[in-house]
Amino acid sequence: MNNSGKSEEEFINEIEELRNENDRLRRSLLELGIADLKMEEVEFQRTEDLHKTIILTAMDGFWLVDNEGGLLEVNEAYCRMSGYANSELTSMRITDLEALETADKWANHLQKIIFLGDDRFETRHRRKDGTLFDVEISVMYRKFEEGRFIVFLRDITENKRSEIALYQSERKYRSLVETAQELIWKCDLKGRFTYLNPAWENTHGYKVDEMLGKSFSQFVSPEVFEKDKLEFARQLRGGSVKEYETNHLTKDGREITLLFNAIPLIDQQGNLIGTQGTAIDITRRKLAEKALITAKEQAQESDRLKSAFLANMSHEIRTPMNGILGFAGLLKETKLSGKEQQEYIQIIENSGVRMLNIINDIIDISKIESGQTKVDFQESNVNQLIEYIYSFFKADADARGLQLSIKNSLPSKESVINTDREKVYAILTNLVKNAIKFSDKGSIEFGYLKKGSNLEFFVRDTGIGIAPERQLVIFERFMQADISDKRAFQGAGLGLAISKAYIEMLGGKIWVESTMGEGSTFYFTLPYNARPLEKITSGEVGAAVETEALNKKLKILIAEDDEISEKLITILVNPFRKEVLIANSGIEAVEKCRNNPDIDLVFMDIQMPGLNGYEATRQIRQFNKDVIIIAQTAFGLIGDREKAIEAGCNDYIAKPLDRNLLKKLIRDYFKMARS
Repeated sequence: MNNSGKSEEEFINEIEELRNENDRLRRSLLELGIADLKMEEVEFQRTEDLHKTIILTAMDGFWLVDNEGGLLEVNEAYCRMSGYANSELTSMRITDLEALETADKWANHLQKIIFLGDDRFETRHRRKDGTLFDVEISVMYRKFEEGRFIVFLRDITENKRSEIALYQSERKYRSLVETAQELIWKCDLKGRFTYLNPAWENTHGYKVDEMLGKSFSQFVSPEVFEKDKLEFARQLRGGSVKEYETNHLTKDGREITLLFNAIPLIDQQGNLIGTQGTAIDITRRKLAEKALITAKEQAQESDRLKSAFLANMSHEIRTPMNGILGFAGLLKETKLSGKEQQEYIQIIENSGVRMLNIINDIIDISKIESGQTKVDFQESNVNQLIEYIYSFFKADADARGLQLSIKNSLPSKESVINTDREKVYAILTNLVKNAIKFSDKGSIEFGYLKKGSNLEFFVRDTGIGIAPERQLVIFERFMQADISDKRAFQGAGLGLAISKAYIEMLGGKIWVESTMGEGSTFYFTLPYNARPLEKITSGEVGAAVETEALNKKLKILIAEDDEISEKLITILVNPFRKEVLIANSGIEAVEKCRNNPDIDLVFMDIQMPGLNGYEATRQIRQFNKDVIIIAQTAFGLIGDREKAIEAGCNDYIAKPLDRNLLKKLIRDYFKMARS
């Protein structure tokens, strides 16, 4: 455009029209003989001068070029562009300024323009100082006055630089888009993909070409699409879609979660033509969030169960303590009959056993969870085990009006397997005890069947049953503390968890089948690895040790700072003693051993003032290697036995002391015969 506001073509046409009009006017006046030719020529010249002034002062460059490519006229605008003076340019040809095309090419180009009448193109010119600049050329060919090329030139150097910068920016942007991990997309008004970056292939498994032209609806389930479509449209009406989650289906059928951001796609006329935006795959994040929520819920549930467990522990410990202390106090009454005394003593013993079971369960579960439980595989007679447990619980079952029965499916010589006898005993004892506790009437049967390479044990009752939702969780620790039945609060809620751990250590598994109000059957398996024996040598579980007949009397040192424990041990060893010495501290125990080298047996309490039992034992071993030292402790924790042996003790016994075990230890170490 020139500074008159008209296009180059309109401007040239106007000049040519004026020329034609003047020609017609001149001929008409000549014919009529009334024209003042000189005046008419002056008016024409004035019009032509006006248009020439406009051209010469225009912002765009102007050339008038002859048929040979020579410059006839040049305006000041082009002089400024090129750095040449007007007089220099009018003596030059187009090819002197053109930097891209040769003379031959320009000749051919001019012929093309003559044929077509006009042309518009871009090229590059050379300034007087040798630098180059970009120009946009509009050229028209007119045949008047032997043919002339009217050329308008615009300096587009800055425009080209901007275009190059824009192109480079777009290329950089495209590179970022093509390599971005985010999903970038465009859709038309029907929701069909018109652009997708390569990240979609990694996320969905489809090639981009497979997805282009397809709708969002083809990559989600129908119900999800209907819900998402309404929500997407609602948010889009507000101007954008911000962090909208939806689920997509991948090519291999997996469901993934995407987080979308979207904005309307508007054309240059302001019309809505689609949507565009980004999305990221947040599937892992959602899974992590679910895992955290689950972990939080489990932690809260664990805390709740622990609180219930602690409350249960308080109840469970205080109840037998109430029995022990209460009836011990009643024994002081002088008017009690012999029968009442025996009844009270029996209550105290039962309460003590109940408390000891609680403590043992806590110790067992702590050993299991810390991985310190050891398995002692040995040849064990399953039939003898079943029969012993039957004898042990028969009186309890009869007292509750329950019929107790057993089923051994193998003859005795084929019922010997390689397992940990004590752990199997603990498992069956726990299951049978639970069956009795939760049954008010009916029967209890336990035993085993041989199935393939396993023995399948069972304990079946006709008790209250277990709700379906609890049948999986009852094997978790502390779960009994959450059972509403009052009978649940007669134990720590650890028995089934301990049993499950033991069974898995022995190579089996445990499960339950139950119907509310009809009863439950607990099953567990153990590998059947029997080797038939001619003679069964394993003893009965829990058999009491008879009173020993002494071969000799012993000189015994009791190192104990607790007066009651000291008195109890003194009474228990009375059948074996020749002499009993007492030490109330570790330092005193070392001195008495040093001063009495003929001591046969030391009962060494681990926790004593001044010098603990471990260190006292180490010092005694420095001067006496032969004395038998048996460690005794009320802790009963993981590793106590090992620590005692390492310190130099011969053996270990936990409080409360089992008098039968104590007698067995004395018999074993001093080779005493049974009576």
